[in-house]
Amino acid sequence: MSTHTLSVLVANRPGVLSRVSALFSRRGFNIDSLAVGPTEHPELSRITLVVEGEDHTVEQLTKQLNKLVEVIKIVELEPDAVRQELVLIKVATDAGNRSAVLEVIQLFKAKAVDATNESIVVQATGSPDKLQALVTMLEPYGVRELVQSGLVALGRGPRSITDRSARTDRQKIRVV
Repeated sequence: MSTHTLSVLVANRPGVLSRVSALFSRRGFNIDSLAVGPTEHPELSRITLVVEGEDHTVEQLTKQLNKLVEVIKIVELEPDAVRQELVLIKVATDAGNRSAVLEVIQLFKAKAVDATNESIVVQATGSPDKLQALVTMLEPYGVRELVQSGLVALGRGPRSITDRSARTDRQKIRVV
């Protein structure tokens, strides 16, 4: 099995995410990461999905996704795509370990976004591997809470998922 990152361009309408996630659920697929947000076109949203599966199975799933009316385009991103996540980590601190925690934060080019006598909230962005390394370095101090966003990713180079389809997709969205 291999990991696949799918970038799905969809009409920005209520219920689209529900239909997309239901399609995965019905086929017994676990979504490892999911992020949804607007694009440079207000009528379109981008869903970034990370799934693990055999190539042919993910290809079948992609064909099923394409059958959904609101799905405009699906691209499987190359391994060299730009991939980023956001993590917030609440770390236990006291007078004895505060400076060591701040050194780890600085090492990872993260930020302390909140601090009390008992804790520091750390904000970091980066690749999943970088963020996991940060969490591993902070665990000895006591991670009290952690929340991580889904992966967002863009292919490298000048091409865009919306380049060719912007004109025709807008027409399709109005008709549907």
